[in-house]
Amino acid sequence: MRIPAFGLLLAILVSCSSKPVELKQGIWRGVLELQGQQLPFGLEIQQVNNQWQAAVINAGEKITLDEVYLEGDSIRIVMHIFDTELHAKISDEKLTGYFIKNYERSYRLPFTATPGDTHRYVKPESITTNDFSGTYALEFQSLIERYPSVGIFKQEGNSVTGTFLTPTGDYRYLQGNIINNELLLSTFDGNHAFVFRAHMEGDSLKGNFYSGNASLESFKGIKNENATLPDAESLTYLKPGYETLDFNFPDLDKNLISPKDERFKNKVLILQIFGTWCPNCMDETKFLTDWYDQNKDRGVEILGLAYERKDDFEYASSRVKKMKDKLNVGYDFVIAGNYDKAQASETLPALNHVLSFPTIIFIGKDGKVKRIHTGFTGPGTGIYYNQFKERFNEIVNACLAEAQ
Repeated sequence: MRIPAFGLLLAILVSCSSKPVELKQGIWRGVLELQGQQLPFGLEIQQVNNQWQAAVINAGEKITLDEVYLEGDSIRIVMHIFDTELHAKISDEKLTGYFIKNYERSYRLPFTATPGDTHRYVKPESITTNDFSGTYALEFQSLIERYPSVGIFKQEGNSVTGTFLTPTGDYRYLQGNIINNELLLSTFDGNHAFVFRAHMEGDSLKGNFYSGNASLESFKGIKNENATLPDAESLTYLKPGYETLDFNFPDLDKNLISPKDERFKNKVLILQIFGTWCPNCMDETKFLTDWYDQNKDRGVEILGLAYERKDDFEYASSRVKKMKDKLNVGYDFVIAGNYDKAQASETLPALNHVLSFPTIIFIGKDGKVKRIHTGFTGPGTGIYYNQFKERFNEIVNACLAEAQ
């Protein structure tokens, strides 16, 4: 049968328009735009058993993302346990779109990605200019607060990795370069979107910290191999007259849970104050999950107190259930309240305040609070992470050794 020329042309156009867009597999160089700054990060995209997967890569960390959806010429990547997503169009071997936080209205950071590039800001070179390697005693300052920090950096040629430790947690895996004697570092882990820029003046380091779509802080300090932070066990404490904590929070099935319940009697109880939106809390949860699997038969229980981004039980419990499933967590959780620190403090009136997500509270077999550890120094801090693990075990062992 002879097909009219017009009909043939229409068939070709329909065929072309319905052809799926090709998405290259392998390493991509992602870039977020925030506050006039570029935030580069590693992005891996591949098909595994006919399912699309992705991963975000920063320095020594690779976070696998197993919720990747292709629809026509678009891709949507759900960012692990966080209520955030990357949305982009696929065209000309490039991704163009936005990073979106679903729980924050109007939060959108422009996002692009190109395949095949593995560099951060610039390609690695062996040339070394200013040497930023070492440990620094620093102070960060915003419009409303000042806080101390310890900066730790390792430099090879023009490539740098490291992090900043603070009293409320560390800034996780940072990676970047030296460009024209300026240090540029970035990280994007699915929720944090951080850029740091700094320069040297003798032994002094001065710079700016850009976080998300609005937050800007300055920092400065000097190289000091003995730099330390305030004692993490002195920042959060019980008010005078209190020895115990008392609460009744609903678990994920709405059953009220109290530290005085029979299941915790004559056991050491570890309370984890956290939120599923918090990357430091994700690091801590991974640590506690592994630790609990190895130590749960020693008379120890862990209970996570979740403070989420919305005052809605169904939303909060769904976020915790997703995290528990993805991280294979074996201990239990309750929904304790809102992520606002002032509101969180009201739910635990025996504490002087809730200063940080995360915070760990150690309760002895007699039901009394023994220690409170504010913040968390995660795996991105190297030796500091090892020191935390040693101290954690030391406290638990001391609690277990106490007479009932």
